[in-house]
Amino acid sequence: MGVMDARSHIADLAAFVTASPSSFHAAADVARRLAEAGFAEQRETDAFGDTPGGHYVLRDGAIVAWWVPEGIDPERAGFRIVGAHTDSPSLKLKPQPTASAFGWQQAAVEVYGGPLPNQWLDRELGLAGRVITRSGEQILVATPAWLRVPQVAPHLDRSVRDTLHLDPQQHLKPVYSVGRPDLDLLALVAEQAGLEASDIAGHDLYCYVTEPPAVFGPTGEFFASSRLDNLSSVHAGLTALLTAEEGADVTVLACFDHEEVGSASRSGGAGPLLEQVMRRIAGTLGVRGDGWHRMLARSSCISADAGHAVHPNYAHLHDPEHRPLLNAGPLLKYNADLRYTTDAAGAALFRRACAAAGVPVQDFVSNNAVPCGSTIGPMNAERLGVVMCDVGVPLLSMHSTRELSGVRDPGWLAGALAAYYAGA
Repeated sequence: MGVMDARSHIADLAAFVTASPSSFHAAADVARRLAEAGFAEQRETDAFGDTPGGHYVLRDGAIVAWWVPEGIDPERAGFRIVGAHTDSPSLKLKPQPTASAFGWQQAAVEVYGGPLPNQWLDRELGLAGRVITRSGEQILVATPAWLRVPQVAPHLDRSVRDTLHLDPQQHLKPVYSVGRPDLDLLALVAEQAGLEASDIAGHDLYCYVTEPPAVFGPTGEFFASSRLDNLSSVHAGLTALLTAEEGADVTVLACFDHEEVGSASRSGGAGPLLEQVMRRIAGTLGVRGDGWHRMLARSSCISADAGHAVHPNYAHLHDPEHRPLLNAGPLLKYNADLRYTTDAAGAALFRRACAAAGVPVQDFVSNNAVPCGSTIGPMNAERLGVVMCDVGVPLLSMHSTRELSGVRDPGWLAGALAAYYAGA
């Protein structure tokens, strides 16, 4: 990928991240882009359409999109799937979010996933997510910068210079006003959504960092943003789905919610969403019974989730023979305990796609003495039984509110995924 192509991809990724402060917004923006490209929304309560071309299903903060080739042969075709996730670690509003202490108005929050707590200090935060009205309507909402979790000054606690301990109940409660006990937080959210507070029957609202993404460095080689884990993969998969040449298989993009908390939800990777959609797609092709299993046997899946570049200040935490860098290509991720799904067959699958796209690829494996994370890959391998591998762009500062990637790797990942979709 040339420099201009990389910059164009990064600019579009920045726009996508900015439009996606929550998983619900990310799924909605993917749907918007798909609809603009001619994809048709498929409601789960309706019979699935059997027309060739693009379709998508929205479920909460998840979306599954697919393309059925013209003249597909269901006796020869399989599924080519890219899986990613729309959520990131955050602070989530509690059911009754308005709190007061010592004259301050504060937001009562829970910790969602595994964030770096110190990264939520002294940043201007908005609220984003969805509210459900008493009539059952879902409304997406994103506020401007309303909140901040203030750090304690070292004059008051000199120990913070050496050891910063943040109690998740006591120290991560954002402030949003002072001396205004009349300002109810949910009423403010309702006003932002064009509702009355009494209209809101439920909410899933998360704090998000309002600072926009940025390209920086003396040569412009770095990209800093929130939610690169894992909107970098969602965006790459979407770009690939929209630009790939049509092949012989059904191409699928599955963007799940709740990966950061284990994926065990109706819209998560451990839930039934992907298999349900695939079975219904197969049904439109007349594939049932043993034909479904034969179709799965011809299928494969790439689990795309951001990974770790070698950290120059903590190199001892990385495997000494595997030290990937930014701007050196996407990662092919391995783990002997199958925290990642990559095996020899899956690795060969992704290397073929990278070779076809002219994309460099780097191997990642954890230091044996350092715990390894996981992805939606293993749970989908267990559920579907298809050939799989785990890949992603290398990052520094993963789970920070300001993650760091190279400007070239996200576009390279999109190129490799497009080659995979096309049949490489």
